[in-house]
Amino acid sequence: MLNKKDIRYCLDKMGEMFPDAHCELVHKNPFELVIAVALSAQCTDVLVNKVTSKLFLKYKTPEDYLNVSIEELQQDIRSIGLYRNKAKNIQKLCRMLIDDYDGIVPADRDELTKLPGVGRKTANVVVSVAFNVPAIAVDTHVERVSKRLGFCRWKDSVLEVEKALMKKIPEEEWSVTHHRLIFFGRYHCKAQNPKCQECPVLDVCREGKKRMKRLGA
Repeated sequence: MLNKKDIRYCLDKMGEMFPDAHCELVHKNPFELVIAVALSAQCTDVLVNKVTSKLFLKYKTPEDYLNVSIEELQQDIRSIGLYRNKAKNIQKLCRMLIDDYDGIVPADRDELTKLPGVGRKTANVVVSVAFNVPAIAVDTHVERVSKRLGFCRWKDSVLEVEKALMKKIPEEEWSVTHHRLIFFGRYHCKAQNPKCQECPVLDVCREGKKRMKRLGA
């Protein structure tokens, strides 16, 4: 695994590559963000934004989602994967927000994870983006990049990856690092065909060096 000096080097390089890394889910408030992140499971942000551009015009409050049938809500998000389950969770989530939180999205991660369809990753995104609470949400990009670069171990679970990153990255940088790791994984260190040959951190990346060797570079 990389030492602190090499991790710092990687973080600085990612900062140079993606100085404006941010949450790409379009939203106007914490409630819209919760809905968008819940919809984004196993789905691209681009598709979610396409659906929510119409969805958020129709549904403004938790009550709005409960004032339609489950079939109507399913139809409104039909182009998104797992739409039946997501529609059911959204209505349950809205019911719980009204009953337990006066219709207001809680700013506490543990409270957020009580909401249907909201796991630890979703909760971390919401507290970080909506409430400016330092957090690192480990999605598929963050996990892949962290393991390839050696920020953590290959066998680490998602929670272990999160804990390793929290331990090795200064708390005040958690949120921005989370976005930069996502951008780095989404646009550079891709699952298929990562851009190793032009990677600024190749000299400290064991996986990248192995890949280049296999390609005969």
